[in-house]
Amino acid sequence: MIKLVLAFLTSFTVVLLATPALIKVSYLKRLVDEPDDIRKVHQRRIPTIGGIMIFAGTLFAYLLWYPFNEIVDFKYICASMLILFFIGVKDDIIGTAPMKKLIGHLIVAFILVFMAEMRITSMYGLFGLYEIPEAASIFLSVFTYIVIVNAFNLIDGIDGLAAGVGTIGCLAFGAWFYMAGGLDDAVLALSLSGALIGFLIFNFAPARIFMGDSGSLVIGLIASVLSIKLIEFDLGLLPEPVIFISKPIFAMAALAYPLMDTLRITVYRALRGQSPLAADRNHLHHRLMDLGLKHRGVSLTIYIWSIVCILLAVFMPFDNTINFVIIMVFVVFSAFAPSLIYRIKHRSK
Repeated sequence: MIKLVLAFLTSFTVVLLATPALIKVSYLKRLVDEPDDIRKVHQRRIPTIGGIMIFAGTLFAYLLWYPFNEIVDFKYICASMLILFFIGVKDDIIGTAPMKKLIGHLIVAFILVFMAEMRITSMYGLFGLYEIPEAASIFLSVFTYIVIVNAFNLIDGIDGLAAGVGTIGCLAFGAWFYMAGGLDDAVLALSLSGALIGFLIFNFAPARIFMGDSGSLVIGLIASVLSIKLIEFDLGLLPEPVIFISKPIFAMAALAYPLMDTLRITVYRALRGQSPLAADRNHLHHRLMDLGLKHRGVSLTIYIWSIVCILLAVFMPFDNTINFVIIMVFVVFSAFAPSLIYRIKHRSK
């Protein structure tokens, strides 16, 4: 337990103390994001390389407090973090071609799925599915990684949203791994959550710095690693507090907002014949802003919604399929409710 607290405090302190200097350097070197009238919602120049601090604080705490007597996937996770961090930094400063980013994602997927063998091998009774074939396992694992990484990149659209949602998800993962006895994974989750809370002090509305791709890609990577490792955690090692919680459902609930918004925006763009990667103002957080909520209100609303999803996954009676259906109904309703309310509101005027 003490290592988890120290990992959290270490990353939090690193980010808290170092971020003000990074903000000054960003302005001096003109590493800022300019506002526009099309898609961006900020009204002034804001530094975009806050992910440097998220990466540095997380990696430093992870290296310092990782229980090396239990080393399993440590080197693969750190190598993957380095690759995505440098891809993100390059993209934040001078931009990165989509094909080069895709190659980077595939390299990381190869490291995680083939070298570290982090794969989803079973659905543990969800819809009656248990063991899945190796080829399907590889495809599902690579798909899961790519979706989660890009999901966090997509929701990084307003002050404090990606950092706050990432914090909630990582705290949920950290609590689960601690109760399950997975100290190495709990250290990773708490290292990132500490860095994100430290970053939120500067990123919550009104933001003084953005995380950029260098931050969102690292968050997505760690979230995907934690979700796959949670799903694959040995059932025989689970103690009573967590054995009755469906692992796939809990992992999806911890990342409910980025997954839901990514699915929603992908379907929306596909129906309109647009590229899934096209930038626009049609995310759920934008819809909430259209209803009159400010940055803080939107972020806090989504924080609460994310916590509710996690609580549903934890406290509902153990039945994989029924639990999944209930949560999906709740998620789908939440995805379309803001747009529906907005249309009704404007028709009545």
